[in-house]
Amino acid sequence: MKYKVIPEGTIDGKIMPVTVAFLDVKEIEKSGMTQDEAIIEVGKKEEGPTAINIFDPNAVTTTSDGILAEGAIVRMGASDKGRVNKEFGILPMYHMPYSEELIKKETHMIQWKKLYPDRSLYRGPDPADKKIPVHNVVISGRASNNNSATEMMNIVTMDEVLFPILGQLECLHHGDLLVGYTGETVSVGIGMTIAEKFGRVFPHPQFYAGQTAHGSGAYAKTLKQWIPIIACDKKVIAKLTIRAIECGCVPARDIGCSPVVLSIARAMGTEIDYDNISDKAQEELDSVGCTKEWMHETQHLSKEEVIDNADEILPGIYDGKKHKADELLIEKTI
Repeated sequence: MKYKVIPEGTIDGKIMPVTVAFLDVKEIEKSGMTQDEAIIEVGKKEEGPTAINIFDPNAVTTTSDGILAEGAIVRMGASDKGRVNKEFGILPMYHMPYSEELIKKETHMIQWKKLYPDRSLYRGPDPADKKIPVHNVVISGRASNNNSATEMMNIVTMDEVLFPILGQLECLHHGDLLVGYTGETVSVGIGMTIAEKFGRVFPHPQFYAGQTAHGSGAYAKTLKQWIPIIACDKKVIAKLTIRAIECGCVPARDIGCSPVVLSIARAMGTEIDYDNISDKAQEELDSVGCTKEWMHETQHLSKEEVIDNADEILPGIYDGKKHKADELLIEKTI
């Protein structure tokens, strides 16, 4: 079985606190192993703290602010010193069958209906499967693989890395990655989630479009400011967000009101549900310059112009440097 890793260490001086392993369901099926067995075998080979993520490239998922993407994590694991904790080290993501009822409740899922109704959907785990309360996390030794496998930590050193799902999917798609510090704008944006059943961060529908999960005012911009992040190229999030808008999703009504989403709608002059942005969310947005006045300064650019100029239009990530994903990944075999 082939798999790939981004090893523990540093990238451009930013600490990579654990090894992150990427497994493909097709490779696992060819090997004859089960997904749990594959995680255990990778854990045996990787001596240090390791986050182990199994992907189905043919499934779909959503970002925390409601943007649909191709490819999904279907199972996550954590290992350390060659072992996977039997109770807390593996957790499956819930397979959500296509449902018109779900789409009515979660209006951002109109993307699923219009684009990929025949594909399986995975986001976070079923709370009934979890043995660790509150967090969607697996833990073995020093390795913590949290928020449905998008935030990894070495529990001993307390070093952490954010690895948003779109960044991980670019590792599968042979795309470009942006490595830097999270910075103030993305720190604010992380809180601008949407409410989902079995979401990546929250197991139950909790914070709706236009609201903030942080609720910490100007302090929100400092919460993750100096944590390393491995994100997708900004052109990728621009393309996918524009596609969501073209499917009929309105920022702050159907999809989140993160600075990135708002910047794209502002640049194109498309609708934003200003009145649905809560006072707490607006206070956090104000702290990074995304005021109501700023939102109304529309530019009416074409989608091609927004994608081509995404690095300038989309805010966020401090001291970022682009890398080819394939240059950071190391292929291994069991």
